[in-house]
Amino acid sequence: MHVLTLTTNADAPFMTQQLAALEERGVSFTTVPVAGEVDADTDRSPTDYVRTVPRVVREAGNGYDLIHAHYGLTAPMALAQLRQPVVLSLWGSDVHGPIAPVSKLSAPFCDEVVVMSEEMRETLGRDCTVIPDGVDLEKFRPEPQDKAKTRVGWDDEDAYEVLFPYSPARGVKNYPRAERVVSVVDNLLKRPVRLRTVHGVDHDAVSDYMNAADALLLTSDSEGSPNSVKEALACNLPVVAVDVGDVRERLAGVDPSHVAASDEDLISGLIDVLERGERSNGREAAREVSIDRTADQMLQVYERVAGTVIETEAGSETRRVEGAAGRLE
Repeated sequence: MHVLTLTTNADAPFMTQQLAALEERGVSFTTVPVAGEVDADTDRSPTDYVRTVPRVVREAGNGYDLIHAHYGLTAPMALAQLRQPVVLSLWGSDVHGPIAPVSKLSAPFCDEVVVMSEEMRETLGRDCTVIPDGVDLEKFRPEPQDKAKTRVGWDDEDAYEVLFPYSPARGVKNYPRAERVVSVVDNLLKRPVRLRTVHGVDHDAVSDYMNAADALLLTSDSEGSPNSVKEALACNLPVVAVDVGDVRERLAGVDPSHVAASDEDLISGLIDVLERGERSNGREAAREVSIDRTADQMLQVYERVAGTVIETEAGSETRRVEGAAGRLE
């Protein structure tokens, strides 16, 4: 199976991990990113999206089984070609944020829509397939905390280390709330409490920070299925988080960890986690969203939409049938 991938961020770790896992299952990809440069201070312009459309239409004629559009703003360009079925994956901010109307208008015209949580499906208001982004359990695994602290350069042995794994500039992550919570906890506990922001580091190094920290603090205004929570679970790092996206589902049965509805809940939950000083049992919960499991689920979507069953190791015959949208392959 050959898939054309459209994305606003070709380097997104959760997407590249999914592509790699699907390649192991017999899928090949060609990726077309949206034109233009983007960074922390610069967004793409509408012109960048418009000038990407002709390239997508031309590329779509090269014999792909389907088009996989990642993020709501790529859906219109995927739908501009009329030959191949379209899978749309929504990431969270494209359902909750200002571009949500684009996602909602495009979704009915796609052959299948994939969202990260039940909450996203309810917000979108239509039938979807729920597949959270998977976590690599080989890359994210428990390691001794003292060794991890040495690797990341945290040398204050007396301090509690609270991890905020995003750039403070990302407004939706609500860094000021995390600062308020940690400031209060720091004043209430005898040991100092440090809020550590981690962003812009190589994704392979993130597990070191997870293992070095005493807790992960999530204060986002909205989320789909936050990868930082799943990565923390895989490392047995306790999580204190607001009730967004699929956080409550992911933390069900995980101890110590807390889902909070207010600043007071965040403060009391963080104090409990830090004073207990224990790692969580999160790794067992993380197995539900391992990259292997979620890649298998996405492969089923591909097969259903394209009408293609990929040949297995057991040698089952590859077959083509009528696709989901009635296209004969």
